[in-house]
Amino acid sequence: MTRPGRPVRVTQADVARAAGVSTAVVSYVINEGPRPIAAATRERVLRAMAETGYRPNGVARALVSGATRTLGLVVPELANQFFATLAHALETEASRHGLVLVLGDSGQSVDRESTLVETFVDRRVDGLIYVGVGAHDAIEIATSAGTPVVVLDRVADDDRAASVVIDNVQGAAVATRHLIEHGRRALGCLLGPETVPTARARHAGWQQAVHDAGGRVDPRLVEWAPFSKEGGYRAGLRMLRLASPPDGMFVASEDQALGLLCAAAELGVAVPGSLAVVSFDGTDSSRFSVPPLTTVAPRFTDIARRTIELLRSPDVPPRSETSTTDLVVRSSCGCP
Repeated sequence: MTRPGRPVRVTQADVARAAGVSTAVVSYVINEGPRPIAAATRERVLRAMAETGYRPNGVARALVSGATRTLGLVVPELANQFFATLAHALETEASRHGLVLVLGDSGQSVDRESTLVETFVDRRVDGLIYVGVGAHDAIEIATSAGTPVVVLDRVADDDRAASVVIDNVQGAAVATRHLIEHGRRALGCLLGPETVPTARARHAGWQQAVHDAGGRVDPRLVEWAPFSKEGGYRAGLRMLRLASPPDGMFVASEDQALGLLCAAAELGVAVPGSLAVVSFDGTDSSRFSVPPLTTVAPRFTDIARRTIELLRSPDVPPRSETSTTDLVVRSSCGCP
């Protein structure tokens, strides 16, 4: 017995009766095959679907077609504005192709990553987009199951997975050269955890620019800290309390740079007067810091386009692609 107020589920049989056709014909129209249907009959079925309020069963269609029109995305922390901005760009691009992006936040947990990947594979997503916490062991679950995978932010360890990476070395070098052009010579570098390839690549870019300018890398002015506001704040306090603190700082993430600005304000260090700052990440948040952050901005739209394109070309051998960055100049570096 149907409960009062509960809508009755419309079936393919209801549509068939309304259109005056068989349920097989309705199925062919919904699944676009396997047999051709005359245009007039197809139109009659579509009209009956609209009149009855029929909604196709997505799970059943996926079993027939082998495609769910969904993609899984695993990120370390959605509270980080970089990953939120990246997820938004990916969702926008996926929507352009009629795909739905399902989001998984691993909370910086390797175990949680594996659980999310297993869940997405079990739900038969058409592809997996993965930003890992550490090693890429979790993606083997997907590649072994034949699920197309694109790793973001670093090159995949698994040769069955494609990658889209940011040019971290070049971006960090451009940022550091900009500080040098402002006449800053005691150059500090605030990085993420030393185990993270992204942090090491940005460190390499900073070193390259310092050496190219004939400068000296002072290990006391290099800090490895969590990619977070708290990490930037704590590292900033340590560096700015040195007997000879830096007068220019390249910061490897926007969240860390916001923490550094807080530390500078607490200690009475004027930015950009006493300390010029350039960060990486370039999300909208950098416009609203005090002062607004000069930043190396990844091309999020380009990253999303490349990623979805790779996932929509499963027959093409996996490859690694590099997306460039832009220096967005604001006032934290000393520019007007």
